[in-house]
Amino acid sequence: MTRNQLPPLARQALDRDYLSRDIPDLYSKLRDQPNSLALVMHAGKVLVSSTKQATLDLRPLSQAPADSLVAYLGKTDRDSGQVRAGSAICLAVINQKQAESIEPDPKRWVSLRASGAGLSDLDAGIFTQGLALYNWHQSHTHCPNCGSQTVIEKAGWVRRCKKDDLELFPRTDPAIIVSIIDESDRILLGSQGVWEANRWSILAGFVEPGESLEAAVIREMKEESGLDVSEPKYIYSQGWPYPYSLMVGFSAKASSAQSLKPDGEEIVRLRWFSRQELANEAAELLLPSKASISRAMIELWFGKEISSASETSSNGQQ
Repeated sequence: MTRNQLPPLARQALDRDYLSRDIPDLYSKLRDQPNSLALVMHAGKVLVSSTKQATLDLRPLSQAPADSLVAYLGKTDRDSGQVRAGSAICLAVINQKQAESIEPDPKRWVSLRASGAGLSDLDAGIFTQGLALYNWHQSHTHCPNCGSQTVIEKAGWVRRCKKDDLELFPRTDPAIIVSIIDESDRILLGSQGVWEANRWSILAGFVEPGESLEAAVIREMKEESGLDVSEPKYIYSQGWPYPYSLMVGFSAKASSAQSLKPDGEEIVRLRWFSRQELANEAAELLLPSKASISRAMIELWFGKEISSASETSSNGQQ
């Protein structure tokens, strides 16, 4: 992967068409259009075709259960496979019974971590956007002020508390993720206490209120590794809807003469890897999933794709 290439979940080919969110009775109009499609989601998982090239199994919007939570994601801006340009795409959230009636085999329902890297630009963007919106709706069913149940407005992009006349909007939590490089061009990888002994990733942390991204890089890396890093440089970003984060990738420099001091809570082990060491040990290492920005950033430093011991584990790593 080169610096100009976007991480897997940063790809998109969907016009979010925000002006249409204000159209009265939007869903009735869309359901009457033959090119309106639905991303059917249950428990954060969706259906993917079983063909060699992974493809979202988008269903006609008219077939989505009438009582499902529906949100308008936008319209396609180009042809992609069987989906024509200008097709309306909606998220349709269904319950367990509805999911079983559509596809009873639970193995057919897949997560974004497992499938995201292999999807097209359109499908990756739809799944990422849909999952982030789904997670926000799941955690904002009631007003944070009075506890009243909220109602959905603006095509799924607002929840309102009628008692307080309060509008709630989808949130995005910014986090930084950093490839720390030493004077020998080695990369620093860390391991969390809940992970297997051979699982490694680069370090990350949330941005605090009133903090710049660059300041967050310096603070978080000091907290997690004990290192004073310098020259934080933006690389690229990627939505990470677990639950609704934006991962902002940076590189930073640090001297290996400094002592490594894992925080002992989140990070319990730290190690510098040269490219040769990573290549020699890749078959035994568990690296972040191919859908993650952390894997993209490790491979950006490495200079090419890496075949590691596991590509589909989902223990929560970025």
